[in-house]
Amino acid sequence: MAKRCGTFLALFKNGSVRMGQNDRERLYGPAMTQAAAVAMPLEQAPSLVAGLSRACWLAPTGEAARLPHEEAARRAAASPPLVCHAAALARRLGVRPFAAYDLLELHAFVRPTRFCLPTPRGLARAMGLAPPEGLEAEAAALGAAAAALLAELAAWERPAKDAAAPVAASMAGWPWGPMVLAALGRAELAAAARNAPAGGGLAVWRRLPKWSELAPEPPPGNAPVEPAAARARLAELLGPGAENRPQQADFASAVTAAFAPRTQKGAPKMVLAEAGTGTGKTLGYIAPASLWAEQNGAAVWISTYTRNLQQQIDGELDRLHPDPELKAAKVVIRKGRENYLCLLNLEEAVGRLGALMPREAVALGLMARWVASTRDGDLGGDFPAWLAGLFGAGLTLGLADRRGECIYSACPHYDRCFIERSVRRARRADIVVANHALVMIQAALGGMDDTRLPTRYVFDEGHHLFDAADNVFASRLTGQETAELRRWLLGAEGRRAGRARGLAERVGDLLGDDRAARETYDQVLAAARALPAAGWRNRVGDGAPQGPAEAFFRAVREQVYARAHTADSPYSLETEVRPLGPEVAESAAALEGALGRLVGPMTRLKERLTARLEDEAEELDTPTRVRIEAVCRGLQRRGDAGAEGWRAMLAELGAEAAETVDWFEVERAEGRDLDVGMVRHWRDPTLPFAEAVAARAHGLVVTSATLTDASGDVEADWRAAEGRTGSRHLPLPAIRARVASPYDYGALTRAVVVTDVRRDDPAQVAAAYRALFQAAGGGALGLFTAIARLRQVHARIAAPLEEAGLSLYAQHVDGLDVATLIDIFRAEEDACLLGTDAVRDGVDVPGRSLRLIVFDRVPWPRPSILHRARRATLGGARYDDMLTRLKLAQAYGRLVRRADDRGAFVLLDGAMPSRLAGAFPEGVALRRLGLADAVRLVGEFLGEA
Repeated sequence: MAKRCGTFLALFKNGSVRMGQNDRERLYGPAMTQAAAVAMPLEQAPSLVAGLSRACWLAPTGEAARLPHEEAARRAAASPPLVCHAAALARRLGVRPFAAYDLLELHAFVRPTRFCLPTPRGLARAMGLAPPEGLEAEAAALGAAAAALLAELAAWERPAKDAAAPVAASMAGWPWGPMVLAALGRAELAAAARNAPAGGGLAVWRRLPKWSELAPEPPPGNAPVEPAAARARLAELLGPGAENRPQQADFASAVTAAFAPRTQKGAPKMVLAEAGTGTGKTLGYIAPASLWAEQNGAAVWISTYTRNLQQQIDGELDRLHPDPELKAAKVVIRKGRENYLCLLNLEEAVGRLGALMPREAVALGLMARWVASTRDGDLGGDFPAWLAGLFGAGLTLGLADRRGECIYSACPHYDRCFIERSVRRARRADIVVANHALVMIQAALGGMDDTRLPTRYVFDEGHHLFDAADNVFASRLTGQETAELRRWLLGAEGRRAGRARGLAERVGDLLGDDRAARETYDQVLAAARALPAAGWRNRVGDGAPQGPAEAFFRAVREQVYARAHTADSPYSLETEVRPLGPEVAESAAALEGALGRLVGPMTRLKERLTARLEDEAEELDTPTRVRIEAVCRGLQRRGDAGAEGWRAMLAELGAEAAETVDWFEVERAEGRDLDVGMVRHWRDPTLPFAEAVAARAHGLVVTSATLTDASGDVEADWRAAEGRTGSRHLPLPAIRARVASPYDYGALTRAVVVTDVRRDDPAQVAAAYRALFQAAGGGALGLFTAIARLRQVHARIAAPLEEAGLSLYAQHVDGLDVATLIDIFRAEEDACLLGTDAVRDGVDVPGRSLRLIVFDRVPWPRPSILHRARRATLGGARYDDMLTRLKLAQAYGRLVRRADDRGAFVLLDGAMPSRLAGAFPEGVALRRLGLADAVRLVGEFLGEA
């Protein structure tokens, strides 16, 4: 008997959900508007859910019918049902979007910042209802969840109702509108809203609190943290009766060396601390970090690579500050500006609303509800990510500060801005939780939004430092990058150019009567027209480029397609820069000259504005100074570090650089060109990381469970770790520390290499995945080194697993972001998930929800031009082995996250060399078995658990 039928999230199979304007209008068309106008009682609404092959229609009478998808779609078109994620449901049924009462929309209105998985089971769990089992129960759960949400609205206090009612009244044509207004006791607003201006009640930004400037903080002290004090603070955080973990106390003691005073400029105290899974390293470094911050009056920045760990650290900090108000003052989550909602973007979107735009009004209404409730405006924090799937990115995630378009103090919402508030809170916090990219960019720019760089860092997930630095310090001279610079300088162009703001909005009124500055400003705008304009992709692809930039990208594209080994690949193509084709050389010279005519005026304009800060120091108010400084930073970043860097790349096209690697690339997806240009990476990106970040700090902790390779040569492994973290570029050697995991991996896990499955046969690989997933009873993660193979396996195993009662989700198939997929996988104990490296890095799923990991093959590094260059300089074949062992070790470490976990690891590649076995923890015996024996072992071992 199947444990349960396939869940609603099967609706996301076979690709992402995309809606055009006609589809959006169809959702709230005349039929829906009429239904909403009569305020259909909730008990009269049918419910609809669907699995992979059948749907369930629950009539208002309580009669449930299992139907083919075609019949379910016919009924839905005639009578709008209660659903969960209407767009995904329509895709599963194979029809265009149709009118429906979407429970996710109602949840987003009532509980805008409360976590909820976008599934019927997720809704039920969020509402405290019994988790439904099977399609019939899921359909019934929709009605129960709707009733609970409306009842919750009705129970609100009057101030909350008064704040929410105008928003609901402005959501013209929203199916839930009449019910919501009735629950709020303001049913009369439904009729009044018909004659009111569109979006009139959505101006929630007016109710947000303002921040205020405070005096600069004094420089931090230099008091050290003693090991004994760190152990004592750790004991306080753990509380009485906590599990005795000596490894955790040893770790806390070891990392205190990074909080000792620096004795030489440019020579920080750097600790490389490897802590096995289960050590409790998060609280282990929070203990000394919090002590140092308290003693020295400055923040310690904790940097992570994944959003999941950032949230986990935030949760652990509740132990340090149980009082939410005190924690809000002492702990700040920091991300890049593009992660925060821009209030000016929201206001402009509301201002564009018209009377015939009901779908957009609903989207902005739900965004307004979130803005009024959010902790910090972070679109990756308490924002329900699935809203972007319901309404598209344009009116959700697209309202963030994008492409450097912020105008700072010229913005009417500057004193309420989420990012400006976060920046100021971070200056007075004890702990700032950020990410690797922000930390590196901020240091490289000499402070960016902050007046002073931190002196102490903790880099968790330190095994990702190399990749993070590689992304941050790389240079890309591409169509997208140069077109973005044009938008930053010229702003919106054309009738449908979007919200991009140019120099006119940023600097126009700051120039005053300075004629020289205005002439320079005009020169910048004139020179910017040499950069790609809207539609450049089509012109480059069609061979009709306009201007020197597009001509260069056209020549680059021709060289890539002529020389790439697999020019018909649906994925990205690359080829060597040298020898240059004649058209590339000629167009590169022309583009270099055009960029020179742009960089010069940008530099002079920055100098003129900087002079104002000195010449008018007594006259400029603080907002104007901040605005001028922001514009100067933008000009410097995009001029000196951007366009000038591109000029250098073009000038060096004929020369071989020792420390960098160049190539031409056409970025593709699904057989379509997305970008084209020249790419430059550092052979060793930890060199700029060491110069820009580490050397400026006083102390750093770099920690991970897989910091070192496991080649069998301990000294060589440590040297490799020092190479991948940048410590070998610093004057003082890093302090090494290693704390073993408290878990007995030999007893808690099994590792198997399957020897009789042909890895190049999709049918055999899919059959192996299906058999192993079924043997484990779910809780299985399938990892792939290629998206195409992931999709092939998914297509073959989705239906058999559904018949067996196991839900299957997949990255690049379901149309959901990785974080949401992982959240669903964590919540559904018997679910299965397919993914690539991004899923492997983000999975942190303790318990039975992750009990099996299956790799489709040995995850060797991709043989790219960049990898070839690094392999030649960083260790040859040993470099390949190290990268592969680290990937295997990082995946294996996910199996056991607490003492009662059990897990199995299976590699479907009989060609795995024995030298890679060091990736597995000590005590784990690597078994080489046929598929039948492997399936039997997995079933028996996990069955015992």
